[in-house]
Amino acid sequence: MAIGKARGAGLLGAMRRARLALIAAMVGLLDVPAHAQRVENAIAVFAALDKVTAAVKQLTVQLNQTGEFRTLKITPRACYTRAPTEPPRTSTFVEIDEIMFDGKPKRIFSGWMFAESPGLNPLLHPVFDVWLTSCSQPQRAAPPPAKGPQAGPGKGPPPEAVPPPTEEPRRPRRVPR
Repeated sequence: MAIGKARGAGLLGAMRRARLALIAAMVGLLDVPAHAQRVENAIAVFAALDKVTAAVKQLTVQLNQTGEFRTLKITPRACYTRAPTEPPRTSTFVEIDEIMFDGKPKRIFSGWMFAESPGLNPLLHPVFDVWLTSCSQPQRAAPPPAKGPQAGPGKGPPPEAVPPPTEEPRRPRRVPR
C-alpha cells in the first residue's frame, strides 16, 4: 500500500513540475514586447470647445503649422496612428499658446495628447477645451523604437540549444507513524 502511494505521489509531483514548467514558459512569452508599426501623419485633427458660448469647432492643422481657435494658437509637431489592422492608438505632440491682452503669446500647453483617452493629458483652461480626435494623410511608417541590451526575440541561444531541465531523483518522504 505504501509503495502505491509513493508511486502516486511521484506521478503527482511530476505533473506539478510539468504544469509549473508550462506556466513559466507562458510567462516568458508574455515578457516579449510586441511593437505595432507607428504611422506618421501630416495632419492632426482637433476639436475645440469654447465653454462660454458652447461653440465647438473642428480644427484640421498640418504638422508644424499653426491653427487658431479664438485666442488659442495650436501647433502640432508630430501625429502618429497605427495600421488599420492594429488596435487604434492615435497621439500627437502639440504646443498651445494663448494670445494675452497685451498681444503676446503665452505657452499654456506643451505635451502629448491621445485621441483614445482625451482626459489623460488634457489642456487645462478655464474657458477652452482642446482635444485630439484623429490624424490624417499618412506619410510613412515610423522606424520601430530602438532596442536596448535587454533580451528579446532573436536574442540568446535558439530554443533547441537550451537543454531541458534535469530532474533530480526525489527521496521518499517519511511519514511518522
